[in-house]
Amino acid sequence: MALLNPVPPPYDIQDWLKKPFPERVKMVCQSWALQGYGTPWPIYLVYILKIFLYVWVWSFLCSFTDGLGDLSNFKTWYFEPIAFQKAVLWSMAFENLGLGCGSGPLTGRYKPPFGGALYFCRPGTTKVPFIKGLPLFGGYTRTLLDVALYVAHIGFLLRALVAPELSAELIAPTLVLLPILGLTDKAIFLSARAEHYYTALVVFMFPGDWLAGSKWVWVGIWMWAATSKLNHHFPSVVAVMQSNSPLTQFGPIRKWLYRSYPDDLRPSNLTRYMAHAGTVVEYTFPVVLLLSDGGTTTTVTLIVMVLFHTFITSSIPMGVPIEWNVIMVYGAFVLFGHYADVSAFSIGSPMLIAFLVFALIAVPLFGNLVPSRASFLCSMRYYAGNWAYSVWLFKGDSSKKLDDHLVKWAPRLPDQLAGMLDEDQIIGSISKVLGFRSMHLHGRCLQLLLPKAVENIDEYEYLDGELVAGIVIGWNFGEGHLHNLQLLESIQDQCHFEEGELRCIFVESQPMGRGTHAWTIADAATGVRETGEIRVKDLLELQPWPTQ
Repeated sequence: MALLNPVPPPYDIQDWLKKPFPERVKMVCQSWALQGYGTPWPIYLVYILKIFLYVWVWSFLCSFTDGLGDLSNFKTWYFEPIAFQKAVLWSMAFENLGLGCGSGPLTGRYKPPFGGALYFCRPGTTKVPFIKGLPLFGGYTRTLLDVALYVAHIGFLLRALVAPELSAELIAPTLVLLPILGLTDKAIFLSARAEHYYTALVVFMFPGDWLAGSKWVWVGIWMWAATSKLNHHFPSVVAVMQSNSPLTQFGPIRKWLYRSYPDDLRPSNLTRYMAHAGTVVEYTFPVVLLLSDGGTTTTVTLIVMVLFHTFITSSIPMGVPIEWNVIMVYGAFVLFGHYADVSAFSIGSPMLIAFLVFALIAVPLFGNLVPSRASFLCSMRYYAGNWAYSVWLFKGDSSKKLDDHLVKWAPRLPDQLAGMLDEDQIIGSISKVLGFRSMHLHGRCLQLLLPKAVENIDEYEYLDGELVAGIVIGWNFGEGHLHNLQLLESIQDQCHFEEGELRCIFVESQPMGRGTHAWTIADAATGVRETGEIRVKDLLELQPWPTQ
């Protein structure tokens, strides 16, 4: 369908394929700078409609309580405790089903457009256990027990969502089951956005303190997200994100994001200013909301917060955490607007205080100091550009082994797009992922690591680990620990690649207080080949493409 055709890159695909790899990277980066992913506008419309579906289903679930659920009278009930609590429960279910973050074309997912439940309900699919070899839960493929636990988890969420009133007895099964599911498959725990929604559900178990506790959950997310942006990475994120925004495609706006398009695609001073200004705003409004008790100050701050999240959402960022931005805004109006008179400092339960210190201070701090041991989600390192990632290099057509040996729903990306796009369009769309990764500051590590991984890159199919995770485990959202050495070992156990058929590059996040990225190169058949570190400051001098 013509309406679904991606924006073609400004070069002939067949000529592009004949170029040396460094030149191909340069061309695709220059293309990204002006076109982003090249997403056709009807795809953006689908994501917008999905927001309305998310909100409508929430209102329907609220309607099981008398007086709630009518969107035409939204102002009369949106602040009711059960409406807010059901928004959190529904958001967890929505994400755990695979309908939220990591769904659709902007995460490389076409047919089917989401994973999640399709994988989590199917025995034999590949999973990423928290502890390899753990009895019952530590295997690499999903068992009937795994499926039963997931189905029970979703069932208990739905039971709570259709209840006319919420109680501790309705929430408790989720608090028990989700950590168990995290043992059997980290993807399920992370896809639930547990660092946010699970933490909030624990807070709900303290009836007298839940409003004050929830305020700390929202403030903790904002403050850590701002803290994570205190790095050299974030300006590149702003440039990459805004180059993909449907609102910046007019005139020379996208060129202004870079120092000197097309030859110098490092972030411009304007972009750096936008990044720093955004960080200041994200630090400021949570503090003001936390300390104010209503009135004009709160109203103005809430408006600033809405504009902040609207700016993020309007770019339709890769990974599409759109619904998460919606609940952050909704929660702010409930907690800091309607219940402005409830002080966040009024918590009386020592147990809740201890839990919040653990969940909102200890865990994110550990994750930022030792990023190799914690997800960027648990570290609350959102949008920061400082994420673990991987690149998978399949020699020849050896990636077909993924289809031949693994139980999964999604075929390889070219096969998903076959029948929807022609061959050149397919190659052009997939190549944009190379540009996306290269344009981030951490992507410059690949210029130093690809020659170490393989002798001749032209003999290999380049796949970003995000695409591999989406196909193999059914969920991907920028979490490089879901497609690290552990997933490589799991795939090798099932696919039996020969030496040299599959090489991987794993790059870790920059730890807080240190100026390096740790990296690992591994072969599927023989294991780790080499490890080392790269200084972030050295990356700042590089363009997004290799010079040789």
